Amino acid sequence: MVVERLKRQEIFQFLRPEQIDRLSEASKVAKFSAGETVYRQGERNDRFYIVLKGQVSLRLPTRTGGLSVLIDELSEGDVFGGCVSTALDAYSLNAQCTEESEILVISVSALEAIMDGDPRIGYIIQSGISGIYFKRYIETMEKLQAVVMNVPIEWAGMFATYNVRPLC
Repeated sequence: MVVERLKRQEIFQFLRPEQIDRLSEASKVAKFSAGETVYRQGERNDRFYIVLKGQVSLRLPTRTGGLSVLIDELSEGDVFGGCVSTALDAYSLNAQCTEESEILVISVSALEAIMDGDPRIGYIIQSGISGIYFKRYIETMEKLQAVVMNVPIEWAGMFATYNVRPLC
């Protein structure tokens, strides 16, 4: 099942059969209950995920804790998690299942080994992942802009400036 799922994933469509097999060996299907956390902000960024079934919510926790900002809701076929070939060593968001889910968990180091071993494939995969994450970033900025444009001007000074980090 893992091999077939990897073959159907758009960012992996250019992998050769032996590369798919290597990636499959470093992957597993994990089941999560509704409300279960896949990872938390600050945890080691060592896995890349693909939603096979269910739904996952990506949230940015607030500095005070308790509350969080919804960044995206992911469903079948969506990717999230590990930012491969970057200096980021920790997740910047929380990922939590909003319903019973099956998720393909892929080792980032195995994926990086394939990318490093075949730079052309590495470039294609990294471009695909970057495009997905950049689109998610743009959509989040558009949502934020819509919220900010509706905030009364007297409240504007209440908002703190945050450093921008990749949304993975």
